[in-house]
Amino acid sequence: MENFTSLLSGFHTLMTAENIGVCMLGAALGLIVGAMPGIGSLAGVALLLPLTYKFNPTTAVIMLGALYYSNMYGGSFSAILLNIPGDSPAITTALDGYPMAKNGRPGPALVTANLSSFIGGTIGILILTCTASGLANLGLKFGYAEMTLVLLIAMTSISWLIGENPMKGIVITMFGILIASIGMDTLSGAPRYNFGNMYLLGGIPFTSFVIGCVGFAQVIKLINEREADDAKRGSKERSVKLSIKDSMLTLKDLKRLLPAALRSGILGTFVGVLPGSGATTGSMVGYAIQKKFKSEQPMGTGAIEGIAASEAANNAAAAGAFAPLLALGIPGSGTGAVLLGGLMMWGLNPGPLLFDSNPEFCWGLISSLYLANLFTLLVAILVIPFLIKILSVPVKYMIPIITCVCIVGAYSTSNSMFGVIVMFISGIVGYLLEKNGFPTAPMLLAFVLAPMLEKNMRKAFIASQGGLKIFADSPLKLALLAVFLVLVLTPLVKNILRKLKARKSQAHA
Repeated sequence: MENFTSLLSGFHTLMTAENIGVCMLGAALGLIVGAMPGIGSLAGVALLLPLTYKFNPTTAVIMLGALYYSNMYGGSFSAILLNIPGDSPAITTALDGYPMAKNGRPGPALVTANLSSFIGGTIGILILTCTASGLANLGLKFGYAEMTLVLLIAMTSISWLIGENPMKGIVITMFGILIASIGMDTLSGAPRYNFGNMYLLGGIPFTSFVIGCVGFAQVIKLINEREADDAKRGSKERSVKLSIKDSMLTLKDLKRLLPAALRSGILGTFVGVLPGSGATTGSMVGYAIQKKFKSEQPMGTGAIEGIAASEAANNAAAAGAFAPLLALGIPGSGTGAVLLGGLMMWGLNPGPLLFDSNPEFCWGLISSLYLANLFTLLVAILVIPFLIKILSVPVKYMIPIITCVCIVGAYSTSNSMFGVIVMFISGIVGYLLEKNGFPTAPMLLAFVLAPMLEKNMRKAFIASQGGLKIFADSPLKLALLAVFLVLVLTPLVKNILRKLKARKSQAHA
């Protein structure tokens, strides 16, 4: 009850013309930044940081916090309409969002993403309001060994749950891990697999790699299927409904959306609290867990549940990441690190005493997330009719447009042609993999998770001097280890039981 009293005082701090104005401005800019491939919340917050120097600390962080939070909404726009994730948390959104848009339901796909983002974000903010310091203390219990087990669970889920052929899923996951290992060793600083190329010392740029595998691969596919696609678009895309009314979800859609959004909202909040996890890990874990539950249509073919799980989880994780940032001074992501630098620049010291020494700042920021969440939802839904018009553009125009978006996005992340070259090569590789039945999603997710897994695992072994006991010396670690073993053994057990059942049926026959 004390927290909600403090929240009311936070709303009192927020309710000034200046604070409300910068909150709405940050939310609007976050939507735009999130929808533009290659920029993302990290670059957006970093670029806007100098603009906040003349603001007081509370006003400045309200603007940056709103931008970071609303960026999670914007990333789904390009993911659903163009199959190009605006930011890494939207990778899993594209798995079902783009197929749903291609199936003639772009409006409902966008509304599903926006509404799920709102639900997940609301859950995350409510949990943050009630247990900000408690969540931070929970995050402290996850050291290197615990994070290793969490990431192993996520990696195992990727291998078995994405793609119709588990063996192909495992192979492509290993390929993603191999690509992620290119560059400098994170601990020793030794170069790995750079083949004497100085550009590879920094590793493969993530955004260029993702834009190529997903976006430019789509361009190659459109070029190869242009005549068929033109015929389809000529008869199909003119009938796309452009009004907000026709984009609204049916009661049946809402019944499918709510369980996935509520489940992922709670899960994503706690994932966001964990050190170094962030919204990307939240969306991946939320999507993987949703695969364990029943959905009306298969995941990856345009399932509402897949969009809802991904979007609710990444928005909840974005809200949850504020708990360790404010209460402990521990950033959960690169964007959090920029925000932490901003707090210190303004003379604030994040930590256990921040809520006591600067309550108006902390609760003003938390209250602004409520306003940013509501404002972003309204704006995101209002722009849907304009966004859907993208699908009415003929293929002959879409090919150069998407290609330009890919080139600009790839160049903006590296400020050199190296990023563009990576984008082109990964696009060709992504197209060839998809054409031969290898899903690219496991490769992209493994590419994100592998560096975090390596860093945490090696630090855990350094702390234990090479001993395995560090992964099983507490109830929390044993519980995580049990989940990991269940995920590994379940497909094997199912396969054995299937063979035994087949033998029995043959024997009876």
